[in-house]
Amino acid sequence: MKRINIILLAAVLFLLSGCCLFGKYASDVTAPDNLFGNEDMIGTVDAGSSLGELSWRELFTDPELQELIDTALVRNADLVAAGLRVRQAEASLQSARLGYLPSLSLSPSIYITPDQGYTLPLSGSWGVDGFGSITNRKREAEVLALQAADYEQTVRSQLIASVAKAYYQLELITRQKEIVTEAAEIWTKVVDTQRALMENGKSYSAAVLQMEANMTSISIAQTELDNSIRDIESALCLLLMQTPQPIRCGTFMNTRYRLPESVSVGIPALILENRADVRAAGRSVEAAYYVTNQARAALFPSLSISGLIGWGTDGMPVSNPADLVYNALASLTQPVFMQGRLRANLKIQKLRQQEAASVYAQTILKAGNEVGAALRACSLAEEKDVLYKQKVSALENAYSATQELMKSAKSTYIEVLIAQESLLESQLDEAANLYDGMAGLIDLYIALGGGVR
Repeated sequence: MKRINIILLAAVLFLLSGCCLFGKYASDVTAPDNLFGNEDMIGTVDAGSSLGELSWRELFTDPELQELIDTALVRNADLVAAGLRVRQAEASLQSARLGYLPSLSLSPSIYITPDQGYTLPLSGSWGVDGFGSITNRKREAEVLALQAADYEQTVRSQLIASVAKAYYQLELITRQKEIVTEAAEIWTKVVDTQRALMENGKSYSAAVLQMEANMTSISIAQTELDNSIRDIESALCLLLMQTPQPIRCGTFMNTRYRLPESVSVGIPALILENRADVRAAGRSVEAAYYVTNQARAALFPSLSISGLIGWGTDGMPVSNPADLVYNALASLTQPVFMQGRLRANLKIQKLRQQEAASVYAQTILKAGNEVGAALRACSLAEEKDVLYKQKVSALENAYSATQELMKSAKSTYIEVLIAQESLLESQLDEAANLYDGMAGLIDLYIALGGGVR
């Protein structure tokens, strides 16, 4: 009879709980079609296969850079810490999955009386998931484990981007140093020529002094570039978790490099699938949903089955099973005395779920803005690259013509200085624009969810 009462009570509790406490979270969030901006802002984009779906080895083909990224993915402290968080979340998930099993405890005792003896009782209890507390706790743990993996992928992507940007910046400074060194060699010859002309009375000392001052400025620029190279190498070594040391780099910034004419970004909906940080924000909403269900389940009574069995001094079993029906009824009355606090907690969890949903929506919009900004950066760098090449070519011709005019006394040294400084500045700007274009491409790759493969 008692067993029948327990079964009936469990059935009633299940019906009272309602289906909402056991329902799975279903997101209805979609990315707007104009997530990246309208055509006036970003122009026409290729909506084919997304750039973010490429592996980082397909995008960064430089062997030196690939070696650096491989090293960073193994050694970097932030990525290692993210991996440890994944393992912690997996351990929590394993614990939550075991919540359906009963708990057992052994409590031996010795009592000293005129009839000295002992007892070895084994007590056990089993919580029945009548209102979904255990189920929602397990689902929350599953979501948090996935979120930890998303966080690890986000750290991985950002690490790849940081190493690549630092590497290309190193190539930029190296290229700029080459330009300045070439200018210094040219000016050394010019100064020597002016000194010879001065000694023959065909030039003034002011011209020589002015050119020597310009040579000093170039030497200062060389020193500053050397220092910048050391700073970038130190930053790269920190990402690689190694002591500062020289870093080998390729020739990305040479004149043969061209920015890509077009890139494919795919459809906005891919942002929800490819970007780990967007997925993580969505999982925060899902986890909050299950926490809200747990708070709602706490308003209902909990049912547990417990009992006691063991052995005493006389060797006979000691059995004191609990009255299951009365225990269940006691649990039914328990929430009544905590209702104010439980309802307040439910309200708090609902508000937190709304907050997480708001952050999720903002994360999606932020991702779209990042894609749009990176697209504009790539487009601007491509347009400026064509103009810089025209400008440098014109200034090279102007500089050569000015030198010839000065030799025939048809131009002054001031005009030569101006022509040389304009050429040097344009060459440095051209190299910097190439880096800006590549940095924009890296930003676009990460913004589209790249770096996880």
